[in-house]
Amino acid sequence: MDMVTEIGPKEFRSRLASGETPVVLDVREPEEIRRAPFAGALEIPMGEVPGRLDELDPTEEIVVLCHHGIRSRRIAAFLETQGFQRVSNLAGGIDSWSAEVDPGIPRY
Repeated sequence: MDMVTEIGPKEFRSRLASGETPVVLDVREPEEIRRAPFAGALEIPMGEVPGRLDELDPTEEIVVLCHHGIRSRRIAAFLETQGFQRVSNLAGGIDSWSAEVDPGIPRY
């Protein structure tokens, strides 16, 4: 199907720690984000992304996340069809991020 690039939570943490600053696009619904926020993320619910593409820069690196990595993978594939070339999906979503990197983020 698609060839979306995946990045694991630990690799992503290492890249952030080394000073990389990709745009983190959180495509969860507002109530999910309130429950388990990812600090500094640009929050655009999945269904709103097509109508809000002007808020994203196709030249910037974007890492997309959701709860388990399924919706974000679909959005990453969509962004690629729209000409975005540096897009990755956070494998396992915020759930894996909480389990592997930041246990302070509640799991739900």
